[in-house]
Amino acid sequence: QVQLVESGGGLVQPGGSLRLSCAASGSASDMYVMGWYRQAPGKPREVVASIAGGSITNYADSARGRFTIFRDNYKNLYLQMNSLKPEDTAVYFCGAGRLTLSYWGQGTQVTVSS
Repeated sequence: QVQLVESGGGLVQPGGSLRLSCAASGSASDMYVMGWYRQAPGKPREVVASIAGGSITNYADSARGRFTIFRDNYKNLYLQMNSLKPEDTAVYFCGAGRLTLSYWGQGTQVTVSS
């Protein structure tokens, strides 16, 4: 069983930065793919970024060039978010799985506002 705990959310001004962290526990084979998705009120869920193995990354168009996903020790996942915009406001969830994101954390709130 994989358990995921997110941290690092908060309130930030437009143009600012935040780094989200996800501490994972469980079998490494169940965490080959890890990623972040976000859910904002009234908007569809969006997978922001994902990483397979240690280095195969994929980004949503809305995140590419501003966000960076990376992992260390194969279990800790991060999302560096720069140049944040009000439309980035959402609850961000960490996910993991063997080939698709099957396990999810409880989420951390990110609010971008002046």
